[in-house]
Formats: sequence, C-alpha cells, structure tokens
Amino acid sequence: MMNAHIPLTQDLVLIGGGHTHALVLRKWGMNPLPGVRLTVINPGPTAAYSGMLPGFVAGHYTRDELDIDLVKLCRFAGARLVLGAANHIDRDARTVLVSGQPAIPYDALSLDMGITSDMPLLTGFTDHAVPAKPLGTFAAKWDDFRSNASRDTPVAVIGGGVAGAELAMAMQHGLTAPTTLHLIDKGDALTHLGRSARAKITARLAASNVTLHENASIDAVTPTGITLSDGRFISATFITGAAGAKPYDWLSDIGVTTTDGYINVNPQLQSSDVRIFAVGDCAHMETTPRPKAGVFAVRQAPVLFENLRAVLSGGALATYKPQRDYLKLISLGSQTALAEKFGVAVAGPLLWRWKNQIDRKFMDQFDGLPAMADAPIPALTALGVNDALGDAPMCGGCGAKVGRAALQDALAAQSTVPHPDVLSVAGDDAAIVQVGDVQQVFTTDHLRAFTHDYVAMTRIAALHALGDIWAMGGAAHTAVATLILPPMSPALQHRTTSAIMEAAHAVMGAHGAAIVGGHTSLGTEMTIGFAVTGKLNAPAITIAGGKAGDALILTKPIGSGVILAAEMAGLARGADVSSCLTWMQTEQATAARLLGHAHAMTDVTGFGLAGHLAGICSASGASAEIMLDQVPLMDGALALSTSGVRSTLYSDNVIGAGTVAGATGPRGDLLFDPQTAGGMLASIAPDRVATTLDALQVAGYPAVVIGHLRDGDPAIKVV
Repeated sequence: MMNAHIPLTQDLVLIGGGHTHALVLRKWGMNPLPGVRLTVINPGPTAAYSGMLPGFVAGHYTRDELDIDLVKLCRFAGARLVLGAANHIDRDARTVLVSGQPAIPYDALSLDMGITSDMPLLTGFTDHAVPAKPLGTFAAKWDDFRSNASRDTPVAVIGGGVAGAELAMAMQHGLTAPTTLHLIDKGDALTHLGRSARAKITARLAASNVTLHENASIDAVTPTGITLSDGRFISATFITGAAGAKPYDWLSDIGVTTTDGYINVNPQLQSSDVRIFAVGDCAHMETTPRPKAGVFAVRQAPVLFENLRAVLSGGALATYKPQRDYLKLISLGSQTALAEKFGVAVAGPLLWRWKNQIDRKFMDQFDGLPAMADAPIPALTALGVNDALGDAPMCGGCGAKVGRAALQDALAAQSTVPHPDVLSVAGDDAAIVQVGDVQQVFTTDHLRAFTHDYVAMTRIAALHALGDIWAMGGAAHTAVATLILPPMSPALQHRTTSAIMEAAHAVMGAHGAAIVGGHTSLGTEMTIGFAVTGKLNAPAITIAGGKAGDALILTKPIGSGVILAAEMAGLARGADVSSCLTWMQTEQATAARLLGHAHAMTDVTGFGLAGHLAGICSASGASAEIMLDQVPLMDGALALSTSGVRSTLYSDNVIGAGTVAGATGPRGDLLFDPQTAGGMLASIAPDRVATTLDALQVAGYPAVVIGHLRDGDPAIKVV
C-alpha cells in the first residue's frame, strides 16, 4: 500500500486499457512509486482480451471471461479511471484532451489504445456493418446477433487474413443454426502464414462451410449484403470487417515521429518526445519492426513498467528486445487449434487446450488480484478501537455519514433559539429562511471521495448538494465550495483545484447557481462539498405535507451504497460501478420541477429509501406501504446484497428508519442502503399520478410508483 502521507508530485497518464497497460497496472498495484498520481483513460470500464475473442465468438467463453475489468484493476492499482476517449495530446501544455472532461495533465504518458479499422471508408459499411475493432463494440454486436439469429441468416467477414479466418470459423461454430458464411478478401487470403498453415486453414474453412472469395474487390455494403466490383452480390444479414487495421487518426497530430500513423518508439519504448511512451498495436518499433501481435505487447509490460518509474524518479531506462519469431496459436472454430512457428504447422484439440490454458492463465492475473495488506494496527490500542474500525473499511459517499439515528439524537438534545425568519420543518432537506419579501432555502453537503476520479466526484458532490434545493421546490442561486485535498505538491494542487472548479462551475452554472467563494485545505484524503442557497418562487415543498392516499413516486433506482461498498472491496463488476457513477451524475432538476405539485418531497440520500420515507411519514403524520418488487434497483445491486455486501451505514439506517415491517431478504435490505445523489421521492395526489409519470418518463427519468401513504401512526409496511 502506498504511504498516504507522502505528497503527490508527479502525474502519470496511461491512455488505453490494452494488454501492456493492464499488466503495468497489476505491477503498479503491487509496487507503486510513492508520489505518483496514476490516471487511466479508456472509453469503457472493461477491455476485451484479443486472444480469447475467437473463443467468445464461438461460444467457448462468456463476455465476462473475455473482458479485463479495468475498474477493479484501477482500484487495485490506486489509479483514477476516466471513462472517455482521448482525442488529442497537447505536448506544450502537457495535457490530454478527452471530450466532456477538463484537460488531464501529465508528467509522463503512455499510449496503449490498440488500433481501429478503415472499413468505414467502404460505401455503406458504417450503416450496415460492424468493424471487428474495437473489440468490445464488436463483441456486444455479435452477442446480440447470435442470441437472435435463426436458420439461414447468412454472415460475411471482410478480410481474409488470420483474424478474418479465425472469426469466420468461430462464427460458424457459435451459431446454433447452420448458416451460409462468406470470407472475402481483395487479394490472396492468409498470405502471412507459411504454405503448410495456409493449406490446413483453407481446408478447415471449407469443412466449416465457409466460402472463401479471394481477389474480390468490394463495391458497396448494403442492408442485405455486399456488392462486388465484378457485379456479383453476396447476401448477408451480419457483416463484419477484419481488414484495414489502422492507427487512430489523431495520433498523427501529436507532433511525434510516426510511420504510417503509428507512433515510432525506440528500444526503451519512448517516442521522439521522451515523456511519451507507446506500446502494443499503436506503436511502431523503429529499430526492430515486428507484426502487430499480442505476444509482443505482453512482453513489453515489464520494460514499460520499469521505464515509467525511471522517468518519474530520475532512474536509468531498460531496453526492450523482442523475439525474432513467435508462436502463432490460431483457433479453428471448434475446440481445436493450429500452431505455427518457423514455417512448421500442426493442428488438433490438444493445441486448443494449450491455447486455452495460456489465455486463462493470462486472464487469471486480473480475476484473482492479490489482496494488498493494509497498514498494520498496533498491538496495543485503546478500548473500543477494534469495534470502531469494524470488519470493513468505511464506505465513501453517504456511507461515510453519521447515521440517521445518531443525528436525530444529537439534534433532539440541542435547545433551539427561536428565530422568526427561520421557517424550516425539522428534518427537512434544507433550511427555509425568510429574507425580506423573499423565501430562500439553504443547505450544505460534502462527500468523502469514493472514486479517484476527482472530476466525477465533483459532479456527484455538486448534484448531491443541489438535490436538497430541488427537493424543496427551489431554484439554485449561489454556492460556496469546500475542498480538502490529500498531500500534494503546489503544482498538483493547482492542477487538481483547477479541474475540480472547472467541473463545479459547469454543474452549478448549468443549473443557475453562481459559485461565489469557497475554502481549501490539505488533509489525509479528498473531500468535496458545497453550501448552496436557492430561491423559492412558490411555497416550499417540505416533508410534512403528505396525505393518506398519495402515491409515492421514485425517480432513480437505488443501490449505490452497496455497489460502492463492493467496489472498495474489489467485488463489484466494473460495468455495474460505471453505471452507478452515471446514475449519480444524472441531474434531478427537471424531475423536481415536474414534481412541483407534490404534497411532500425529499431526495433519497444517506438515510436510504426507508429512512427518507420514514421522515415523510413522521412529519406528515401518516404511515406508508411500499411494493418491494416495484422499487427500481441499479444493475448489480441485488446480486451484491444477496451475497451479503452492506454499506457501513446500513445497520444505523435500519435503526433510524423506525418501524419497517416486511423488509426481508436481500431486496428488502436495499431499502436501508445509503444513496449518494439519489432520486426524488414524492407523494402525489392520486388524480395527478398518470400525467406526472408520463411527463417524467418523457423527460428520461425511469420514474415509478413504489407505494402509497396511508392513515395511521408513522410506520412503513413492505408488501
């Protein structure tokens, strides 16, 4: 574990989650360089492993088995994961540009983003076909097609190289119903293989009912197939392109030396700019050119790891020496494979088992990340220390808050001084203050960082604070920021604060609030918060106006607490974490406006759905009935709850919610799950439910009725 007291002084950025970078991240997690802040930029939360793609297409592997989970890997490495596609590097400013993000600074940078396809240049390809790269996009499209394909749904693969042949044979095997499959190449197929390997694969293609079309130039791709330049038409329902691999166009604009758009690197894997490294398929090894093959990327990882550390610490660089030739293991559709090296080719089931063993061993490195030891607890501690620490680390976000029960007791013990201008309802989301002829609402909220992505954290914290204003029916007006940074150099303080405030101004400004000041300090970990004022143009919506018979509408799914708790422990799927972060960055301003006629409203945050509903019941003098199966859940939340994952605030939320009957099982437990930047919970008159739901759903909110208020003492019944 990295020493949290050592200040951060250098920024290392990895663009792309390719094989080399994945291995570097694993090494970094086991041996980080103190003082370095690591950022990874990738379009999605996973990276597909190319070695297992044919096996996935054939149905031998699941999608989860194909993907490297970058969220888990970055958590292990202590890295910030920015989900987005890099599109430019400013070498003068030393920043990376990503759409929708503040510029990301670097002191050292590495690129491992693979390659793309020039297939879209074919007439009609973009509209009617799917390139084989990026792998993740192709895998998703194929999975959907395979699930719905019927007998005699013809398929075509453009590109008769090894990749195209592997895909064609895998597709034929993976389809449950026999089909016609075409492999098309503008020249001779399989030219990169020796004579023996080419003959064996050609025979295998024929045996797999794959029709090979060589020296066939394509004129256009249509909705029903491919038109060749000689006038022939090849019927196809699913069309993919495995030819025309090329680097991303924007790499040529960086200003470093390139060959055919690929970044030239020396034996130390450096570009012509010593701060920029490149590996994998996007790099061209100047002195020792080699084919684009994963085996070279894997063997570059130890050298890249050492050289990134050397550049950032002032050490000597290591040299990468690629092997002259490499073993090619080619899947043949069914569980059989061909091996070729030095022109010798053999095939059979044993070779597939060998390939499978190699591929699974590679992926096991990321599925079974070693548990890194926390700082040891002294043998002698004060009474109660072990109980206070608990069995798991304190969750971030609302899981780090004081529980509802503790807060109620603390507030009840304080004597309040009456003030005629304070009109608040006890326990409401924000204070209501009369200022002259204007009523204002005021709130403050801050969050302990639960993600290393401080820009996403800023957006979530801002929306979390604004939620209190919106829940009262107010319009945001002014905000003050409070920021605690972990120890870092003045240069990194400036970089971090600038990015945070850029993100904060964007969120607050989009919702009408001006940031008028703030306060910063250094501490042991990052905390971001805002105090916000809002104006009321109508009487405030409090938690005290609910009426028996009202429908309870919820505008966002719940489950962020359990997902964040699982992510900290390395148990959550990266895709589920990514979806959760997206939900937390989904604003509720429009939802609150459409719910402006609500009798009572609150935003569901740290006390959980049950706790916040209990607040409405108590203030309104009503009971509530919840239909448990109608409560929407975030992806992955139920599975994690079923496995026993809980936020650290869960137990206190159970106590704080008071009487809740029938909240049983994993789904019932999620009613007490603390939420961050959650949805609106509103009680609506029965005659307005249908039109309100329609308006919310048209606006893009997955709003549903989850229950009703009833006559009776404050309590919640779950049915």
